[in-house]
Amino acid sequence: MKLGIAVTDFSWPVATGDIASTVTDIAHRADTAGIDSLWVMDHFFQIGISGRPPESPMLEAYAALGFLAGITTNIRLGTLVTAVPYRHPGVLIKSATTLDVLSGGRLIFGVGAGAPFDPQPMGQATSFEAEGLGIPFPPLARRFEQLEELLQIAHRMWSGDETTYRGRHYELARPLNSPNSVQRPHPPILIGGSGERKTLRLVARYGDACNLFHLPGSGYADDLAHKLGVLRRHCDEAGRDYAEIEKTVTAALDLDADAESLLDQLKALTDTGIDHVILGPDGPWTPARLDRIIALLPEIHSL
Repeated sequence: MKLGIAVTDFSWPVATGDIASTVTDIAHRADTAGIDSLWVMDHFFQIGISGRPPESPMLEAYAALGFLAGITTNIRLGTLVTAVPYRHPGVLIKSATTLDVLSGGRLIFGVGAGAPFDPQPMGQATSFEAEGLGIPFPPLARRFEQLEELLQIAHRMWSGDETTYRGRHYELARPLNSPNSVQRPHPPILIGGSGERKTLRLVARYGDACNLFHLPGSGYADDLAHKLGVLRRHCDEAGRDYAEIEKTVTAALDLDADAESLLDQLKALTDTGIDHVILGPDGPWTPARLDRIIALLPEIHSL
């Protein structure tokens, strides 16, 4: 099993000027210990599932990943996940490619349709980042159409195909991408979400990894065996080898449990068919929490 950590809560009891050193410490420890991946959310306000208010500190994802790329050597880096309306596809693929080049080929390109619902306007007191920052956020059905076009554009730009792209939502006259990615044919594409009719179909057609949810009590707790069965059927229909898809899960495990219990939780995920567990703790990462995971890393990798 691969193990990743998601740094999604920046509310350490430190001054703003000390956030960088705190993030650096976590990244260095994870990198040198051999943790497989390091992730940030692509959010501008903190989200409700964290239990924190929207005003809680939140770093922009691609600036943060650029910083992380510069202070690490081996660990893979990615977003869980970029919401398709937040950036024009051409700019997004250019940003992602730059990260892959400057990190020496360590990017995992995480993308999705955004919120799995249509947020209602709230005005001045909004907790929703798109409304708050004035970012157009189309209805979910349209966002799925945009997501598929983004995936088509990504494959085109990473393949070096500069011919004009004309879709329903995007038109790129010359999708030039120079320099192109270090990873060939392209950085791994992780598509986040567990929708059975659209998201998992897109994984089978365009993705290299899925990302499901194991977040009990949050409203995001998938029946993992069922979802993987749906993905397998979509792969069969698309003529895709199911084994080619890396099965990842964002998981909230009891990191304060004893070692045997924590390993049992991870083994249960492996037995379900999960290849890569990305841990997001309740609250910010602390040295003690990270030390517990690092101490178990050899046993986790052997699962």
